Amino acid sequence: MEAHLQAQIAFHLTANRAGTNLKAIDDPRLEPALFAGYRDLAALRYDYPVVLLDASAGVRVEPLSGLVDDALSRAATGAKADRISQHVLRLESIMRALVADGFQGRLSVLWETAATRLTESDPDVATSLTAARAELHVDGEVVDCDERLPARLLTHVWETARDERDLSAGASIGRLVLKLSEILKADFQNSAEGRSAENLKSSFGTGPMDAFDFDSMSRILTHAGPRSLLPPSRRERIERLLEALQSQRFFRTPAVGDACYSFTFEDCATALKAYHERFPEAIELSRAVAIGELEVAGEYDENKHDQLFASFGSDGLDSTDLVMFPTYLVRLNADQLEAHEREQLFDILSADLPFKILVQSDDVLEPSSVGDGHLAFALHSRGLASTAVGLTGVFVLQAPSSSLLGIREPIQRGFDFLGPALFSVFSGASPAATNSSAYLVAAAALESRAFPVFVYDPATGQDWAHRFSLDGNPQTDCDWPTHALAYQDAACQSVKDDVPFTLIDFVAGDPRYSQHFAVVPEDELTDALVPIDDIVRIEGRAKVERVPSLMLVDSRDVLHHVVVDEKLIREARRCLSMWHSLQELGGIHNSYAERALAEAPVQVIVHEAPAVAAIDTVVVSESVIPAAAEVLEPAEAEPERSPDEAYIETGRCSTCNECTLINNTMFAYNENQQAYIADLKAGTYAQLVEAAESCQVSVIHPGKPWNTNEPGLDDLLKRAESFA
Repeated sequence: MEAHLQAQIAFHLTANRAGTNLKAIDDPRLEPALFAGYRDLAALRYDYPVVLLDASAGVRVEPLSGLVDDALSRAATGAKADRISQHVLRLESIMRALVADGFQGRLSVLWETAATRLTESDPDVATSLTAARAELHVDGEVVDCDERLPARLLTHVWETARDERDLSAGASIGRLVLKLSEILKADFQNSAEGRSAENLKSSFGTGPMDAFDFDSMSRILTHAGPRSLLPPSRRERIERLLEALQSQRFFRTPAVGDACYSFTFEDCATALKAYHERFPEAIELSRAVAIGELEVAGEYDENKHDQLFASFGSDGLDSTDLVMFPTYLVRLNADQLEAHEREQLFDILSADLPFKILVQSDDVLEPSSVGDGHLAFALHSRGLASTAVGLTGVFVLQAPSSSLLGIREPIQRGFDFLGPALFSVFSGASPAATNSSAYLVAAAALESRAFPVFVYDPATGQDWAHRFSLDGNPQTDCDWPTHALAYQDAACQSVKDDVPFTLIDFVAGDPRYSQHFAVVPEDELTDALVPIDDIVRIEGRAKVERVPSLMLVDSRDVLHHVVVDEKLIREARRCLSMWHSLQELGGIHNSYAERALAEAPVQVIVHEAPAVAAIDTVVVSESVIPAAAEVLEPAEAEPERSPDEAYIETGRCSTCNECTLINNTMFAYNENQQAYIADLKAGTYAQLVEAAESCQVSVIHPGKPWNTNEPGLDDLLKRAESFA
């Protein structure tokens, strides 16, 4: 036993397994134990694929499951509700499988393709599918969570916003053109040329002309009215305005057609060149709109406004002038960013230009450029966003692609932001992740804190508390998120542990770093093997009698214990330190606040009351509490749960819909779209146990059955033991 332990300690400190029974990770199918339930994502009901909806009011991206649920809420009613629901959910499973196999196209085509396959094998479903299809009132491109998702989703949101801008600006420019043209038309009709016999005859329309003497009419009108209403300078000014308004190429209008400028680019240099080349036209169009509004209102004063508009735009255009123009969308890949491109990127952000920049990363575990033996995960991709935040005036959003659907609102805010915006997205499509889907890799990067979600929005306030948010990260107040893992040990006993998902769990799925792990034979397992997070929290090297390990599973779901070397432990500490810094920015475990509270003078005040013993009350000095602070009631303690009580850990619910699909009367969602037991007696104990088994995050606890006469309770109670 001692020899086994010494070998494990030696590998941890030196990464040398020579002369030991420690095995290399030579099975590429070994993966983190928490991945075991997610191998076949197409069989699960989760956020992806999504549908990029055609032009609609407000909503631009929706999950396929949400659209199916919406159609079912209207179609699955009456006596056939359960039948329709079952048939349509089978259809959704086929649609998911088609997308996983590479389908690309519109929702309507995907639905019909899946429906054809399903009805060929089961003709009885046709009526149900027809009823649900009639309630599906939207369409759009279907996109899975893969390497194409970040660019397609963000481009779709940007294009939808541009369509709205084109519609609004086109209407405004069209109105100005019409009004200014009417001014010139009225002036022409009052001129000698406009009242000539020839012009009067041409404007008379069709019909008999012999009854009219147009020459006499022309003499009468010319003698009776003024020859012109406009001075030459105003007529020339309006003609110049019409030329500028009608020749613009910034907005897609019927008059512009294919001549409209493109505003999407694949590199910063080309985008910057286009911006500078078009800038004089932007100034001219902005000037034309401003002067045109004054002319239409009859408020243009040459003595006052000529000099003012002569220098218009000489110092550039401010945000109020630029807001009418389309923004420039630049789509970059972090793995291909050269030093010059990176420099130009930050020049754009620093100059407050109307650019929206997507930087997509496909590999956040890329080997360090320093050389072998050095680890520096995600430094390039995370460094972009962190540096941009330091500019203070840039909207910054960082997120893995698995989270994009859940942060649609901040994404929209970024495109609406008047200044520059940077979107740093990890696609999960790592070239080394051959066994896991892009969605699972992206979600693992989020869980492991390798690529956390954060949003920095300068438009939401003047301080960090308002500008910076960590919403979208799991268990933000913890070092690592923990999840329930149920497994069977060597003695065939069921075990259920709360297991943290650390950076090292994430790295374990990447074969490029297999040399940092060693599989421990089953007969060499000892109590000295401790969870990774126990060692990571210790500063410096771990004590020699404790060895950091984690659990991996193979393709047969057999559990393996793996020893980790010191280099990965150091990298995990670095990752955790970065996460702690983000927590502080987000107001979580803020060291300044904690130190101020710890150093605050404390007074002990004794309150005496008749017939009651003295009560010691601790009062924090007023210097710590702002004068206008709200007095808060003490938080209620979490109630103790009886093992016989059925309940849901609502705060941990991931909104997977599994329980509500089983019984949407027993289970319901609160205002945060998290599940709770609404009416225990609205369903059976069998449904409660089935929901617990289906729950993707194991937060449903069946307790004991309320109906002791329900059939099959013995078997159900055994199945429920794992969720006590």
